[in-house]
Amino acid sequence: MVDQPVDGVYPEHWEADVVLRDGGTAHLRPIHAADSDAVQAFHVGQSQKSIYMRFFAFKSKLSSKELKRFTEVDYKDRVALVITIGGDIIGIGRYDRLDDPAEAEVAFNIADAHQGRGIGSILLEHLAAAARENGIRKFSAEVLPENRKMLMVFSDAGYDVKRHFDDGVVSLEFNIDPTDKSRAVMESREHRAEARSIQELLAPDSVAVIGASRRWGTVGYQLLEHIIEGGFTGPVYAINPEALELAGMLSFARLSEVPGPVKLAIIAVPYDEVPKVVQECGEAGVKGIVVATAGYADDGERGLARQRELVRQARANGMRVIGPASLGIVNTNPAVSLNASMAPSLARRGGLGLFSQSAAIGVSLYAASSRRRVGISTFLSAGNRADVSGNDLMQYWEDDADTTAVGLYLESIGNPRKFSRLARRLARTKPVIVAKSDAMGLNLPPGHSVRTTQAPPEALDAMMRQAGVIRVGTIEELMDVAQIVSSQPLPQGPGVAVFSNSRALGKVVSDSAEAAGLGVERIVADVDLDTGMSRALPALRRSLQETLTLENVHAVVVALLPARGLTVEKIGAVLAECSAAAGKPVVAAFTGILDPSIYVEGMVGDAGEAPAVPCYSNPGAAVAALAAVVRYAQWKVRDQGLFVEPEGCDPDAAHHDLEELLRPVGGEQLVRLDQAAADRLLGHYGIHVLPSAGFETDDDAVAAAERLGWPVAIKTTDPALRHRLDLGGVRLDIQDADSLRANIAQMRRSLQRYGSPSLEVQTMAPVGQACTFRAIEDPLLGPVVSFGLAGDAVNLLDDWAHRVPPLSGSDVHDFIRSPRASRKLFGYQGLPAVDVAALEDLAARLTRLKDNHPEIALVEFNPVLAGTEGAVILAADVRIANAAQRTDTARRAMRA
Repeated sequence: MVDQPVDGVYPEHWEADVVLRDGGTAHLRPIHAADSDAVQAFHVGQSQKSIYMRFFAFKSKLSSKELKRFTEVDYKDRVALVITIGGDIIGIGRYDRLDDPAEAEVAFNIADAHQGRGIGSILLEHLAAAARENGIRKFSAEVLPENRKMLMVFSDAGYDVKRHFDDGVVSLEFNIDPTDKSRAVMESREHRAEARSIQELLAPDSVAVIGASRRWGTVGYQLLEHIIEGGFTGPVYAINPEALELAGMLSFARLSEVPGPVKLAIIAVPYDEVPKVVQECGEAGVKGIVVATAGYADDGERGLARQRELVRQARANGMRVIGPASLGIVNTNPAVSLNASMAPSLARRGGLGLFSQSAAIGVSLYAASSRRRVGISTFLSAGNRADVSGNDLMQYWEDDADTTAVGLYLESIGNPRKFSRLARRLARTKPVIVAKSDAMGLNLPPGHSVRTTQAPPEALDAMMRQAGVIRVGTIEELMDVAQIVSSQPLPQGPGVAVFSNSRALGKVVSDSAEAAGLGVERIVADVDLDTGMSRALPALRRSLQETLTLENVHAVVVALLPARGLTVEKIGAVLAECSAAAGKPVVAAFTGILDPSIYVEGMVGDAGEAPAVPCYSNPGAAVAALAAVVRYAQWKVRDQGLFVEPEGCDPDAAHHDLEELLRPVGGEQLVRLDQAAADRLLGHYGIHVLPSAGFETDDDAVAAAERLGWPVAIKTTDPALRHRLDLGGVRLDIQDADSLRANIAQMRRSLQRYGSPSLEVQTMAPVGQACTFRAIEDPLLGPVVSFGLAGDAVNLLDDWAHRVPPLSGSDVHDFIRSPRASRKLFGYQGLPAVDVAALEDLAARLTRLKDNHPEIALVEFNPVLAGTEGAVILAADVRIANAAQRTDTARRAMRA
């Protein structure tokens, strides 16, 4: 239940900026009474054919009565949404509730000049989301048979559309609850639109530098110079009202004077002048802007407000924003050759795509790739990341043939659920390396305006592992991994061979590899490199080639001390040649070289057609990077399982229960469900708690035990004591009424020092390993589920496994096995293994429950007894609240 609108109150949370099919942007919002003139202007601007298609008759103008009806809505039974660019309405979608309160009739009208941009599909998604908030579950529509575009909007949306032809009109109806197909359609459209919007930025037809300067050292001077010297293939325009000529070409006073269209504008003007320049860009039809201007992060709340207004202004005029405080963008494709950045020269061409946020990190990342000779395809510095984000770049990189691996340095994350979804999909085809600090998500850098998390810090890391992301901690570690994945084939297994010209060094590297999870299949520690180039290199080649032919060797680590008469380049060329011939990765570490002029860290030894080999200054970095790549390769080939809802789940019934339970709840009030309500809600997902009954008198307890079945246990309802046998909080295996009465008396005496908490009786569960499950709704991550073995493992050692739904079958499998203490589930010190499949089933049901219902703020099962057959929940704590809007929903919308 998300911010349900009150009748007649403008639902501001329905507003959204959206990316259209061609990569442009627009603003979507509910209609209001002040739109009357704009709706009339929209109508009279339509062709006769479009008007006829919408109204089944021609109307040259709308009457005042019609305008009043169309613009004055209650946002519940009658809803209309408009899409605008530059304040002008370009599309209208509306629904009207019918006699059946669960059904509404829907209609659309798209401006002639903007048809084909996917506006109808976006309006349908957002109308459906609004309708579901208002309890509507079905849409119907009447469409003329010749209106094929609108018929396609409905049929291609992924819903199960029923249609029939009657009296010259096609009548359609369909359920609007999201389905796997409708979600897939939305994600596919979102992907194409966002990828196209980034393509427009990274491969523009023309570029203007606004704020270009002839003063050496200024940002405007450097940006213009770097674009020109980088060899950009399109027209470049310099904009400066105080100069007639810049960089040997004619300068223009303002953007409107430029003779041709401008697709990308680089803005390097003073802080206070940015809004005016952005408005001029919108009026000139610019597709995207890179804002190099800084100062927003230094201006506190005022700066954040101006930054939000900058994004709103740009999106409303159809533009994406990179920045502010952006270092710039780079595209090394020869057909583009764009260096619109502060880097003095165009980067070496290669397959690595790079994304960073703050300019300082961008400088470091770009410099590291240059220093290590790692070629890049594209680079984007998002600065304060007010609009364009790493998610957008992943959408673009997925389809970019020039990009074979990607690296992102993240200082904050705005939509982690979408990040997980995109990264999982991208990582199936291209390695995704992410560098982030342990504090990311817990606090924000200056200039960043996103949510923070309250979940355990490990939850975000777990989400990345689920998605196949190679997670590292620093820029240097990112480049360590990038050297391998951007130049070498992926290893087909964990088996490695270690080559060295030192037995001691070979042993150290071997131990390091085994500690990192690699299997050392062969150690060649007698490599003799002191026999001269003519003998040493051929011998190294033969030995390496022989080792690489072994089936159980999937990669080779070469760790060498300096050798007389042999250069690093010569050795690197042999390693690169052997790696390319075998189709297996080879990494090298050259240690002990003191001469700073000798290049030992980066890509070394380009052997003609063979790519250079990744080299490191110490073997530890080489082994750590290779181990990370091996883990990724294993994830990639593994069966990921399906996102299947367990049998016996009824989300609709659960949704209805939650609506009723939350009806009297206001604001952010948190409500703990009583046992009956919790049992009913959990039962909709096939989750059952072992029955228990509270009691006041001994007779009540005996009656409850007779009803539940002997033997029974008595527990306190105090959460801190109910599982503490040592503190008298529970008594077990009570066989009859007399024993029950005696135990109640003893228990009440022992609990007096704790305030005499109330008691309950529960039938005895089969013996098993005590486990605990927890699920929360986090402001940033959304649903987070956790699992551990109850007791000291979680209470003292914090031995939890965390996951962010949705979870595939493989994710659930790993989830249960992730706590360090989970080995106790598989037979431990002579005890039998428990029914792990029952724990996995319970985890899958809890995950679906939490993923489907953000209104559930907390679920805790503690303990769950896992026996040899089945798993029994002894106690459940369920709390609900009015939920906030999740960061990733069933409608396309850019991050606010």
